[in-house]
Amino acid sequence: MPAEIEFCFDFRSPYSYLAHEALPAVARRHGSMIRYAPFDLIELMRIVGNRPTTLECRNKGAYAMNDIGRWAKAYDVPFAPNPHWQRIDFSRLGRGVLVAVDAGRGAAYVTAIFRGVWSEALDLGDPSQLVGTLAKASFDGAELLRRADSPEYVARLAEATAAAARRGAFGSPTMFVGDEMFFGNDRLEFLADALRTAA
Repeated sequence: MPAEIEFCFDFRSPYSYLAHEALPAVARRHGSMIRYAPFDLIELMRIVGNRPTTLECRNKGAYAMNDIGRWAKAYDVPFAPNPHWQRIDFSRLGRGVLVAVDAGRGAAYVTAIFRGVWSEALDLGDPSQLVGTLAKASFDGAELLRRADSPEYVARLAEATAAAARRGAFGSPTMFVGDEMFFGNDRLEFLADALRTAA
């Protein structure tokens, strides 16, 4: 039975967008499924004692933007830095993943949101833009967000974040093949090796 790829992420991370764009091809080559496992990156980093150094160090932040552009070109995917990211409720978007996964449409939701944030640079902090983005992906955006805001999904995202920390995650994207962990979109070849070994 092909190994599953567990994709743990927060939409805040442009490197997670890049990984998301590249992972389906890896999964197809190995007959694997992708399981979407959102977490709250800020809370995860607090739990494990990590820090957002690309935000704290101007030089590193500038380099990261150039680096992301190189990766986007290599993957042949669009990338646009989002000027609205501080307005976006990323925890809410993460809870939405859980709602969509429960409905059997996790991949469609994750793709719509990642592209809205990092290729279309939409202001998904604006409820009308968020609902409209989900509508284009054939979701009832208002109903999905109503469910995402419920105490059940707030608790589930918190538990998913704590579980990721317990497994060793410290940033986004983090991927697992079985118990083997891979961090970053630049580790997909190692992940592919693990899929081959597990087959």
